Formats: sequence, C-alpha cells, structure tokens
Amino acid sequence: MDKRYDPDAVETKWQRFWEDEKIFKAEKDSTKQKYYLLEMFPYPSGSLHMGHVRNYSIGDVVARFKMMRGLNVLHPMGWDAFGMPAENAAIKNRSHPAIWTMQNIDHMRDQLKRMGFSYDWDRELATCHPEYYRWEQWLFLRMLERGLVYRKKSIVNYCEPCQTVLANEQVEAGCCWRCGTPVVQREQQGWFFKITNYAEELLDWCDRLTGWPEKVLTMQRNWIGRSRGARIFFDLEDGGGSIEVFTTRPDTLYGATFMSLAPEHPLCLELSTGTPQEKQVREFINRVLTQDWQSRTGEEAEKEGVFTGAYCVNPLTGRRIPVYVANFVLYDYGTGAVMAVPAHDQRDFEFARKYGLPIVVVIQPDGDRLDPATMSEAYVDQGVLVNSGEFDGMDNISAMGAIAQKLASMGKGGPTINYRIRDWGISRQRYWGAPIPVIHCPKCGVVPVPDEALPVVLPTDIEFPESGRSPLPDLDWWVNVDCPACGGPARRETDTMDTFVESSWYFDRYACPRYNKGMIDQDEVDYWLPVDQYIGGIEHAILHLLYSRFFTKVLRDMGIKKSDEPFTNLLTQGMVIKDGAKMSKSKGNVVDPEELVSKYGADTVRLFCLFAAPPERDLDWTSEGVEGASRFLNRVWNLIHQFKDLRAGQPTTTAEGPARSIRRLTHRTIKKVTEDIETRFHFNTAVAAIMEMTNELSRVDPQEVQAKPDVAAAYLEALKAVVVLLSPFVPHVAEELWEALGGRPGMVRVPWPTYDSALLVQDEVLIVVQVNGKKRGEVIVPADASEEVVKKAALAASNVQRFIEGKTVRKAVLVPGKLLNLVVG
Repeated sequence: MDKRYDPDAVETKWQRFWEDEKIFKAEKDSTKQKYYLLEMFPYPSGSLHMGHVRNYSIGDVVARFKMMRGLNVLHPMGWDAFGMPAENAAIKNRSHPAIWTMQNIDHMRDQLKRMGFSYDWDRELATCHPEYYRWEQWLFLRMLERGLVYRKKSIVNYCEPCQTVLANEQVEAGCCWRCGTPVVQREQQGWFFKITNYAEELLDWCDRLTGWPEKVLTMQRNWIGRSRGARIFFDLEDGGGSIEVFTTRPDTLYGATFMSLAPEHPLCLELSTGTPQEKQVREFINRVLTQDWQSRTGEEAEKEGVFTGAYCVNPLTGRRIPVYVANFVLYDYGTGAVMAVPAHDQRDFEFARKYGLPIVVVIQPDGDRLDPATMSEAYVDQGVLVNSGEFDGMDNISAMGAIAQKLASMGKGGPTINYRIRDWGISRQRYWGAPIPVIHCPKCGVVPVPDEALPVVLPTDIEFPESGRSPLPDLDWWVNVDCPACGGPARRETDTMDTFVESSWYFDRYACPRYNKGMIDQDEVDYWLPVDQYIGGIEHAILHLLYSRFFTKVLRDMGIKKSDEPFTNLLTQGMVIKDGAKMSKSKGNVVDPEELVSKYGADTVRLFCLFAAPPERDLDWTSEGVEGASRFLNRVWNLIHQFKDLRAGQPTTTAEGPARSIRRLTHRTIKKVTEDIETRFHFNTAVAAIMEMTNELSRVDPQEVQAKPDVAAAYLEALKAVVVLLSPFVPHVAEELWEALGGRPGMVRVPWPTYDSALLVQDEVLIVVQVNGKKRGEVIVPADASEEVVKKAALAASNVQRFIEGKTVRKAVLVPGKLLNLVVG
C-alpha cells in the first residue's frame, strides 16, 4: 500500500481484477435467494452525464450490498439504442445512425467501466441488434393473432421536426416529449397495441405495488382514468343513426340543450356534407387540427365551435338539439361527443353564452333559486333536481343511478365505466427503429411475415433524403416483396415501432440475452423475474413503466412468463441541480463526469453523489462537496496506512474501558449503516455515520492502540468495519485498503458484518440539563441511573449552579437518557 492515495492507479488495478475474475457474473442458482437489481438502461447519446452517474451509483450500492449479504445478484447493463436522436444526428452529420450509435455505445461502455459499476457485462444487449428486435417482431405477430394489435386510420399527434407520430403519453404540455416542439394533429393509418384490454387490471394492481412511490402510482391511476357514469344514445333527427356519449353526470341529462363533437369525430363531416354548413365546418376543422394541443384545450383557451346543420334528440325530453363541432372536446376521451349542459358545466356555459344557445337549470341548490338569465357561471355542486320530469325533487346523487337505469330500460344507454387511457399507437414514420413485420397485399390485405422469415432486418445500405423523412418507402429493393399468402406482388410495411416497445421487455431478455430458441428462456425468467429493485427517473412514470406492466401481463397470458408485474420495488431518484437548475447543455451548467474522474477518481465522484442528498431528492451540485468527499477518502487512506501493520487477536465481548467504547462505536455504526441501506436507502446518512466513526477512531491515541492488546483488537475490528461498510459506496479504495489489512481481494464476497446487540447498550449516557427550558449544561451518568442520581449530578454541575443559585428548584422533568429540565423560581 502506497503512502499517498493515487485514485487512478487504485481504480484501474481493481477494475482489471474484477473483469479478469468475472466477479460480477450472475448465474441461476436455485439454492440461493436471487436479487435482481436494475437501473433504467441508457440511450447511447455519446457520453454519460451526472444524472447517469448518480442513478448508477445508487444502484451499485444496493447491488454490492446484496452480494455481501449472500444473495445471488443479477445486475445487468445494456442500451436503449433505437430512436430519433441517432437518426437526427445522422442527418446532420451525413453519417449512418448505426455507426453513430455503436460508436457512442463503445464510448459509454468505457465510461461505465471506469466508474467501477458491478455489471455483468456478459449480459450486455443493444435493442438495435436484429437478434434482439427479432423477438419483439415475433411477439407483435402473436399479439396480432390474439387481437391485441390492429390497424386503423385515426387522428394522431404529429411532430413536424421529428416527422413522426407520438403516443398521447409522449405529448407533454402540448409539445413533443423529445424535442419540445408544439404537436399538431392529423389523420393517418397506424398500428395500435390494445392496452385498453388491460386497463382494469393495470389499475387494480396499482393497489398491490406497495414498493412503488405513491406519486408514481397516482400518475398511473390518473392516466388510466376510470370513470363511472352512463352511456347515452341521442338519435339523429333524420333517422340516420345516433350519437353515443359518455357522461359522469347523467343527473343533468334533462338540461342538455346542444351536442358538441370533437373536430376529429367522423360525424362532423358526415353530418355537414351537402348542407350550407359544409364549407364552414371543413374550414373550422382544418384550422383547429393545425393548432397545438395546449392552445386548443387549455383552460384559458377560447371556446369555439360551428353548427354542423344537423340535430339530434334528447332521449328523455324529446327535445330537438343542435349538433356543434367544438374545439375543446377531446376525441380520445369518452366517445368524442359531449352532451352539453350549459347550466351545470362551465365550458358548456361559456359556449352557450357565446353562441346564444339555451340554458336550462335542472339542479337547484338548497336555499337558492338559479335563474338562467342572471347566472354568471355554471352551477356544478350538489342539489335537488328540477325540470327533470319524474325525477323532480330527487337529490342529484341518487338521480345519477336512477336516470342511468331509466335509459337502460328504454334501450337508450345505461350505467357504464369509461377509461381515459387509449390504445397505444406504435407506428413511427422513422427509419431508426424495429420494422413492423407485416406485408400489404392488394389481394390478401395485411399478411403477417412468416416466423421463419424473422427478423425483418432494418436495411443499413441507405441514404437519408435531405427532407429528413424516412428512406424506407423509397427502397424498392426492400419494400417490394412477394406476398407470403398468394405469391403476388406486395409491399412491406415501412413504419417502424415506437422505441418504447424495445424498453417494455428488455428486463426479461437480460435473464437470457443469448437465448435463440424463443423470445425468452422461461426457466431463467421465472428464476430472475420480477425485478426486485428498479431505479430510474420520475419522468418515466407513465410511458415506460405503464407499457412495461402491459407487456408483462401480455406475456403472462401467453404462458411465456409467470410474473404479474415486472418490478417489485421502484425508486425514482431526483435530478442533479447546479446553479438552481437541472443540468443541461442549453443552460450551460453541465459538469463532465470524465473530467471529475480524471481529477478526483471515480470513488470520489460516487461518494459525492451518494452523500450530498437522499436518492429521491434533487442533488445540489457543489465543487466544495466534491472536494470534501476527496478529503474524506484521503483521511481514511491515511488512517489505514498508519495502522496497516497492526496485528491483534479477536476482540472479546468482555472488553472494558477504551476497548469497549471502540467496540460499541463499531457495532452501533454497523447497525446504522445496515438499516440505512437495507430499509431506507438513506445512503447519505449511512456515509455520515461512517465519517463520524472514522473521526472518532482518529482521536484514539495510537500509543494506546499499540500498547494494549484489547484496544488493538477492538481497533483493528473497527478499521476493518470502516473498510467493509465503505465498500459498496467506494469499492476501489475499499479493495485496496482491505488488501492492506490482510483481506482477500473481491470484497463483494466478504460477508457483510453483523452487530452484537449487547454492545449497543450504553454504559453511560450524556444528559442535557436545562433550567427553565434553556440549555445550561451537560452531565454524564450511568445508563441505568435513577432520576435522583441524574438530578444530583445536574445540581452539582458548576454551570448549572450559576443559574439556580438563590432560587428554589420547584420541579425536575426527566426525559430518560436524553434531558433533564429544572424548573426554578
């Protein structure tokens, strides 16, 4: 062991050892308890950022800790390699996305290895490899056979700069989740996964995910959005069918005075075609569909509409009501048609006032009478029904069920449950993604690619058009194929899959990354899955996490795996903040991890990320914090170097005096660090406890350690405990120090220390002494001292005496083991 701590030399030495020994290689072992630890895999953007480093440092602590606890740990790493950034970079640099991606993977792999993370690199995968996406193409075909995949024309969210369709979950505040550009809507054919078939189960299982943050579960519950209400059919006046609506307020049906359709609703044009309103309706729809989502549907957005020229009939009143197209109606909620009740819905109220439509009050509050002529806003609270025929006088809550049942008896609707979630649109008009394995034949229609022809390999001999659009439709040699059914001329599907498809099952493939007989090796997956601890950002609460849950349930129902859910426990770590904002290139506040590792070493960077804040909280970056972490590691290094030749026997349970104090410190710290890692993930307080222990050991007289065998034994036990407890956090320096103390290399094989409960009992305690509620001194007394003994010691303390002199102690209040308050007067 060198006298001076050289992080680069130490870290490269032990990284080479770990790799040569394959010390983190995981293999199925039915005799051992498994533990699957996984951080969300990265997109190979080119370089790690501090968010990556923090995320993976958190996971590495848990993985190493569990290994030392004797569990069979799987801790893999791979690459979410498809996606628009690679394609956009290729267009910008006139290169190929595959080349750009693989170069980035090589660089980022080196960076991860330089950080010393405990990954089983034999399980590495990249989702852009045909041997990976072959199996999701296979799954697509199985889902197609089961009716879980379908193709339809629909109004889609479209990002012009990215030139692709976005799922609803990928639209954030009206903008593309990737580039931030306002989203527009247009009609287009596309493929959909029928996630709505699993809406009820996805929602119900939220209550069973007790290891997930409630914030994430709330976001998923809200996205799935179960609503109880009624479906109602309004017959068209001309007898040409009906308009179906879903409402949570069937109690207001008698007050419906017009119908509002979403601009995307096919009935808008159907009802207006051939009428004087046709031109106006078409112009309105075209204008609305080019608006971004937020400006159209936000609370502050102006409520606009146009009459279609058609009427429908209220099923209970028989009233003839006009049908409008309205910009604020959402096509993807309910049926895309809303019965408008302006007296009891604020949007409808504003719309009715603007266009001079009738307002009929059907719920009156207690003690007041609403007059439509003088109302300034809609009344949305509870009350009693009026103007509602046979339901007059009924409270509106009871009327909800009664009116729904009335509709059911008439064949005009009835009670129902609606879900906000919509089927997952997976079609993307981009090149860098997994091809959708179907063929379009003029005679046979949609024909699945035969299993034996999988994978449909994404062609790499391509050039990007200057327009940025996908080159796939222009590749005649790839697109034009024979129909597998009839042998006639046909065309391949040129859309590729949403990249969230790849990330919805990668955690399964880690269990068997080289398996070539099927999508997954069921024995391996049934052993390793579900993931015991998943770690990633809160930004994936809806997209990735919900889709992964859906895929797991689909695979379970196909008999491919057994688990109901993919992730037992979830930790969503906070962001890395610098100068009051999240680190980003646009804000100019990025800190390069490579530069930090070069200057301080990986262990210092890891330690700062783990000590500066609890994992779930944002981490506030400071240079002083990094310097502090570096100084601490140097102090530990110097302490171990000072005593590296210390030899001693086993510490005894009967040790007294300084030896017992050292042992008590050791075992108290072991307990604290163990509980902080295992039950709370409070890595910051665990590190703080080790720092405190190190400081206490530094105060011990070295001559006393060398001269007294019992103190030497206790001190050596303490030094070894410091190193072992630090090893999950700073594994490189811990290995070096462990070796210096005579330990065998490969600390994840060293059993995690246990604490002796008898040594947690304190012989003496420090009591804070207050006089009339203000601290005036401290006394040390036996841990089992009576109140009288504590009071006597307090009264004898010189500083306390100054504040009670000449006064009478009227009362003494003792908080055992902590505090004594003397009330004087």
